[in-house]
Amino acid sequence: MTEFLQQLLNGISLGAIYALIALGYTMVYGVLRFINFAHSDVFMIGSYVGWFALQRFQFQQPSFLGGITVLTLDMAVCALLGVLIEKLAYKPLRNRSTLTVLITAIGVSLLIQNLAQNQKFGFGPNPKAFPPLFPSKQLQFGDLTLSTNQLAVPIVTLGLLAILYWIVHCTRTGTAMRALSFNATAASLVGINNDRIISFTFALGSSLAGAGGVLYAMNYPSIDPLMGTMPGLKAFVAAVLGGIGNLPGAALGGVLIGLVETFVSGTRLSTFRDAIAFAILIAILLFRPAGLLGKLKVEKV
Repeated sequence: MTEFLQQLLNGISLGAIYALIALGYTMVYGVLRFINFAHSDVFMIGSYVGWFALQRFQFQQPSFLGGITVLTLDMAVCALLGVLIEKLAYKPLRNRSTLTVLITAIGVSLLIQNLAQNQKFGFGPNPKAFPPLFPSKQLQFGDLTLSTNQLAVPIVTLGLLAILYWIVHCTRTGTAMRALSFNATAASLVGINNDRIISFTFALGSSLAGAGGVLYAMNYPSIDPLMGTMPGLKAFVAAVLGGIGNLPGAALGGVLIGLVETFVSGTRLSTFRDAIAFAILIAILLFRPAGLLGKLKVEKV
């Protein structure tokens, strides 16, 4: 039972990070109906922004105020990066086919990765140790061990999810986002500035990915330019599992993928921990394409 609870806590912590990344995928898909594969590299950039912020501020010791400051700055920078990617790469292709935009997204992802690995223009190929962000302490509950860093991840994630829910369901901008996702033409006819709402969607999703990058680096304290590839793919699987375009579904899918990966790691199938996620993707596409919380939509030609 102790081992089960330990793995459960580890899975929730990891799944919360996947959920933050998956929310960006699902928001962009809900509005524009395409997958932004460069989103995983925004997650990577977020970890480096946190690293540079910690180096720049040179906190004498980890503190909650310093950690929140770094996290806020990181989310702001990643939000700007998301808007920049949308304006330069996706906006000119908005009237093109989905395949064209998808190929462009893959190209943007590879461009960011290669620039990040360049020693002159980027961060360099060598991994960097991520310094402590929040005060860390090991909590012992009998045989159960819990790090405060692990505990901070679901707490921060729940806080960000609450803010996201408030934005989407309790603000005029959120109402415009939902209207745009339902019918872009009708939204523009009632006075909604579609360009502004799309940019805001990218900013919001990218800020969550940036937060996920810092939280991931905090618990797995080594960052490199390719670190976003596998978490990004698993977050995409999580978004499909929960129901692509469905915000609660993305959060649920992220937690489920984190739990499955963690429990598999504790068995003889640990070498297949990454393959399991993609097996889930194949299964969900075969047997429930709309995802756990999604609904199939009939498109009229």
